[in-house]
Amino acid sequence: MATLFNPTNFLSIGPAKSILRVSTSMKNNTITANFSTCIDSPASAMEKRKLPVLLFDIMDTIVRDPFYEDVPAFFGMSMKELMECKHPNAWNEFEKGLISEDDLARKFFKDGRHFDLEGLKTRMKEGYSFINGMEELLQDLKQNNYEMHAFTNYPSWYEMIDEKLKLSNYLSWTFCSCKIGKQKPDPHFYNEVIRYLEIEPKSCVFIDDRKKNVDGAVNAGMIGLHFRDAEVLRQDLSLLGVKFSTGELECNCFSS
Repeated sequence: MATLFNPTNFLSIGPAKSILRVSTSMKNNTITANFSTCIDSPASAMEKRKLPVLLFDIMDTIVRDPFYEDVPAFFGMSMKELMECKHPNAWNEFEKGLISEDDLARKFFKDGRHFDLEGLKTRMKEGYSFINGMEELLQDLKQNNYEMHAFTNYPSWYEMIDEKLKLSNYLSWTFCSCKIGKQKPDPHFYNEVIRYLEIEPKSCVFIDDRKKNVDGAVNAGMIGLHFRDAEVLRQDLSLLGVKFSTGELECNCFSS
């Protein structure tokens, strides 16, 4: 079963507002038994916002990551050989939006060797596919009007994922490292997400295949789920009160 933290109730509150991105320091938040409301004014309460807000890692959570098999094959190397040859920081800099595609092409290998960047992009795009069962899970959540955001470490090539798999039909690419300039599990990245959404962190459910990223979310006060597969994730979200069928009744299954 996935790592699961404190099942709670989900209440409807006012909508999130777009705000300027600001870095904040980590606060010692803890997850309590029930969600609290964050209503700024009576007017905002008129518009209902369905909770929880669902924050998804993308690579190897929703989408197969081609980096570990397809990319070494493209270069005719093993993964070990590729890791020994590639620049230690170039990809991370690209993920954080600090360097351009052209910069990546110049810096990808330690020795600065030339390679076919467009060919690499084509190979990666061919390798993008949904993790088994995840498209159906997203469809069910979308049908039930849950607010969903990508919260992922990935460069501007996320646009290639969307071109192929149309993930934006289900979620917003709101929190990509290339847009924010930070990577999980940097605590400031989680805090900026919470600030942008303008809800209590315990009203967010974060799903990631990497335990260290889930731990970062929990430390920020979110509920964290360590992704194993779509079936287990569906079970764990259901335990948290998330509804997958339009016929299911909304109920406070975890009232204190």
